[in-house]
Amino acid sequence: MRSLESPSHTGRGAEPRTVTRLGALSVQLVESDEQVRNRDAYFRRLLATADVLAAGVALIVATSFGGDGDRLALAAVLALPVFVVIAKLLGLYERDELVINKSTLDEAPAVFQLATLFVLLVWLAEAYLINGSFGKPQFVVLGLTTFVGVLLARAFMRWLGTRTAPTERCLLLGPGYAAARIEAKLELGRHGGAEIVARRDLEDEHGNVLVSGRLGELVGRTGAERLILVPTGTESDAVLDLIREAKSLNVKTTLWPRFTEVLGSSVVTDELHGISLLGMRRLRMSRSSKALKRAFDVSVAMVALAVVAPLMLVVALGVKLGSRGPVFYRQLRIGRDGVPFTMFKFRTMVDGADELKAELQHLNEADGLFKIADDPRVTRIGRLLRRSALDELPQLLNVVKGDMSLVGPRPLVLQDDERVVGRARDRLSLLPGMTGHWQVMGAARIPLQEMVAIDYLYVANWSLWSDVKCLLRTVPYMIRARGL
Repeated sequence: MRSLESPSHTGRGAEPRTVTRLGALSVQLVESDEQVRNRDAYFRRLLATADVLAAGVALIVATSFGGDGDRLALAAVLALPVFVVIAKLLGLYERDELVINKSTLDEAPAVFQLATLFVLLVWLAEAYLINGSFGKPQFVVLGLTTFVGVLLARAFMRWLGTRTAPTERCLLLGPGYAAARIEAKLELGRHGGAEIVARRDLEDEHGNVLVSGRLGELVGRTGAERLILVPTGTESDAVLDLIREAKSLNVKTTLWPRFTEVLGSSVVTDELHGISLLGMRRLRMSRSSKALKRAFDVSVAMVALAVVAPLMLVVALGVKLGSRGPVFYRQLRIGRDGVPFTMFKFRTMVDGADELKAELQHLNEADGLFKIADDPRVTRIGRLLRRSALDELPQLLNVVKGDMSLVGPRPLVLQDDERVVGRARDRLSLLPGMTGHWQVMGAARIPLQEMVAIDYLYVANWSLWSDVKCLLRTVPYMIRARGL
């Protein structure tokens, strides 16, 4: 992140510019606005291309699935622009310009609606689109292929867009610690499409806004295309006026309200005759939600155990032959409501490794947890198991037993759990998980207190869809073997 006074640009394709007069400032603001429009339009075109390709492939696959000589009519080409129009109506092209984290999984519910409406469209216009007739299996294939195809195609196009479009330049107005945290998150999440190029204090110690009336100058000097506002004082009319000023400049604006650290994203907007209110969920889950989560855990864990049972036998044999000691490593962890339980893993270290921990404390590389990248206690087969996360497969037994969940807060050992105090202990209202948001972000790289905050927000915002998303995001994490 460069200092605010620096006139140089670091974004791809940007040229250094210095503002010396009001006229030059106006020109630069126009140029910046044009660049923003071009980037946003570029991403919309990429997404529309992804949708057209996915819909076309889905039609071809579904037509060939029946095997009854069905084939697409020439009019089927007209279904593709209609598909794009439906996606537009569902808001699938507007979200990217509003957010920094352009996650494809987050829009999966809307994509499912898109696939469902596409199937309905094909069913209604079947006589014009297909030379033949679709049966129920072909409509099912059409819907599934459309849903999966759109998600995969959009994910690829977003990946392509972040590597070919100019980097989005962000100006952060707030304290230095906020800039450091957001920069760390951008690096951790590999969001190559955005960077913080400058920072300026938003408020003084009394909560007075410092940049009112000067926002256009700051935007022009830094070439910023997005403002990130981090107010630290109480809500004031000056902050609201600053947001209005940003809107009048047509600069994209992102607000980091501090109460989201407690609320998370699970809030409902309540419109009360012109007053916008936020409805907040209770922390504790209802009995029906707990039953739904438990049913999901057991069904998926049982299927997973049946699939990976032969692999587990091979791994167990490798652990037994690789070094002396038991196949399973049993460790006491803290579970729901603070009740200890025994967690199972395939043994990846020499027998008696816990007794050697004190001697290796000086090599610890994690903040609050004990992690060593090149731990000398790990066996040869253990390194392979850890990199592939196969050592965690026995935790499926813990899930079936009811000690753990597939997704949940990280199960901590006793000495780490003792450091979690106060309201943060509400994280223990759910079963600990085999994976969680802490795992996807790189468990060994996240400080303990931040991990606790992540767990708290998971509990406060739980939904079954959030569990499914986390499981899907764990797969590429395991493939990339991120973390220690």
